[in-house]
Amino acid sequence: MRADAGVRVCLLLAALVSARCDRDRLSHSTTLTIAIANSPATLDPGVALDEPSQKIQQLLFRSLLKIDDSLRVVPDLATAFERRDPLTYVATIPPGVLFHNGKEMTSADVAYTFNRFLDPSFVSGRKGAYRPLERIDVLDRYTVAFHLKQPSASFPINLVMSLVPDGTGAEAARSPIGSGPYRLAEFVPDDHVTLAPFSRAFGGAPANAGLTFRVVPDETMRGLELRNGSIDMVINDLSPDVVEGLRREPWLHVITAPGTDFAYLGFNLRDPVLADVRVRQAIGYAIDTDAIIKYLRRGLAQPAAGILPPMSWAFAPDAFRFTHDPAKARALLDEAGYGERDARGARARLHLSLKTSTQEAYRLQATVIQQNLADVGIGVDVRSYEFSTLMADVLAGNVQMYTLQWVGVTDPDMLRRAFHSSQTPPGGFNRGFYHNAEVDRLIDAATVAATDAERARLYQAAERVIAADAPYISLWDKTNVAVAAANLTGIQLSPTADFSFLARVSRAR
Repeated sequence: MRADAGVRVCLLLAALVSARCDRDRLSHSTTLTIAIANSPATLDPGVALDEPSQKIQQLLFRSLLKIDDSLRVVPDLATAFERRDPLTYVATIPPGVLFHNGKEMTSADVAYTFNRFLDPSFVSGRKGAYRPLERIDVLDRYTVAFHLKQPSASFPINLVMSLVPDGTGAEAARSPIGSGPYRLAEFVPDDHVTLAPFSRAFGGAPANAGLTFRVVPDETMRGLELRNGSIDMVINDLSPDVVEGLRREPWLHVITAPGTDFAYLGFNLRDPVLADVRVRQAIGYAIDTDAIIKYLRRGLAQPAAGILPPMSWAFAPDAFRFTHDPAKARALLDEAGYGERDARGARARLHLSLKTSTQEAYRLQATVIQQNLADVGIGVDVRSYEFSTLMADVLAGNVQMYTLQWVGVTDPDMLRRAFHSSQTPPGGFNRGFYHNAEVDRLIDAATVAATDAERARLYQAAERVIAADAPYISLWDKTNVAVAAANLTGIQLSPTADFSFLARVSRAR
């Protein structure tokens, strides 16, 4: 045997032995190790906007309210929550909720949590959501009242916010004090976050002996470390191709659940070609979303019907949906005046540009869309950009078509932010400059409606109009996925893929 071959064999054997040792070590550990792609930026919930920070905060803190599996806002800590009048919400917390420092939570802590957003000196990108809030009154030791400047039926979703102790300051970024099932043991930015169980947590201590979140930026390494047993779990941080490969490993299992992330093809409706609804509808009929889901997403998605996910209490199941129908697409293009230019249809009826991300998954998706549109006579020039450049062009209207993804859509008021004519950039998210007076009227009425039943009726009516107008072409709703050691129990993914379930995960003996 040649020396270099012998070295390779020795290295392979060493890797196999190391992998087995790692699996054996973790299989007996009562703590869990989870790989994350990016480090949290801050552990202060009043400031954090990035996903890793918000996910880990779900384990360190408790909130007044939370989002359930139907995407309704329901009590978390709150024992009572009511709308006293169109401008007043009142919440009560139970006695005996302890912060990690042993101090009991009171209404003063609740008031302080939200008064920070009204403080002009407090710097936070989250403050905009609290513009409707006028003041907070402490009614007694455990009760607070939130007073609004104008009616807002969607305001309670802003109370899905981690509660901090009165007087919390800048130290919370690295040394937070919460009331959740875990307390912070160690935070080394860009390396790891370690959480220890809080035995006096309201509602009970966790089912495991602690969590370590290891920052592993490279997806290939996250997959390899799952294979060799040096980590226990990855949640929504693996591509469909990597997940497919890991399904074959006997010591791993794959857990999935419907998610709320929404991928779409957007249009600039100020473009004279795309201002014609028949052209937009032709594009919708031309795109084969089933093929995108089957081959590019490896089945880890569902066909989308609109910006609100199907599990939402405000979802309109009867709204119009596109099917893959190239003949219908060609007929609509004919009707719009873009007929075949020669008998063979060899030349494109029209040409459009499509801007997308440089990430491989989105470039491949754009290529499929390009081919689908070519099949009905629409030539497409695909251009890929870094995300910041892509977003700048979209916000400036320097696009014809673009692909983007909404992440974590839970509140039906997203319809207002995405489609109301008052929400065009830079003040809102109506990036396609869509304008429909009936949609505006329905969304405005839903914003001040007195009951959820009335809100749902109005939002669903707006969804039906929007779907027919096709300012977006819905592509897919993401499937949440966790890949984990096979001996872990209690893994239950929510639509928002929050991390709170980790407190219920344990290792089978």
